[in-house]
Amino acid sequence: MGTAAVFLDGGYVDKVMELDFGRAKVDYSKLAQAMAAPDELLRTYYYHCLPHQGNPPTEEERRRYANAHRFITRLKTLPRFEVRLGKLAYRGAGADGRPIFIQKRVDCMFGVDMALLAGKGKITNVAIFTGDSDFIPAIEAVKREGVLVSLWHGTRPGTSAPGREILEIADERHPITQPFVDGILRNH
Repeated sequence: MGTAAVFLDGGYVDKVMELDFGRAKVDYSKLAQAMAAPDELLRTYYYHCLPHQGNPPTEEERRRYANAHRFITRLKTLPRFEVRLGKLAYRGAGADGRPIFIQKRVDCMFGVDMALLAGKGKITNVAIFTGDSDFIPAIEAVKREGVLVSLWHGTRPGTSAPGREILEIADERHPITQPFVDGILRNH
């Protein structure tokens, strides 16, 4: 047994649970323990952004923001959980007129945290739940430090399945399945 750190790309976890499992409600403590097993869990890192609010915010924007804020506050109280929030940047409107926002700083924080833990010898294993190929340089750096990288990912082609490159670079791959999700659901 070694020591594992779990890294969760919150937007991607949301997407997988929504598209592949009908909006399954996850118990994040169970998820982290399952991803770290059989190693000891050092810490879980969760990365996301709070939703956009206009000025002034609409009632829908207020509701979405309040729900997300409550969720983040609950995550912060979980044992060995670290929440890292990025910023949303407006990138114009789509063909349908809806605003387009992209996350900023999230990928960088994710990669820096992984590399620092690996470089300081604090972990032997990294379990990441993402499909984003932007993490490949960080994964390469972590592997150079002798840390094993397991990738947890969705399977729906075109939406939740990760790209070929990140699948190839991971040491181990764990497609998220219904039995796995059944084991990490919230009890209420």
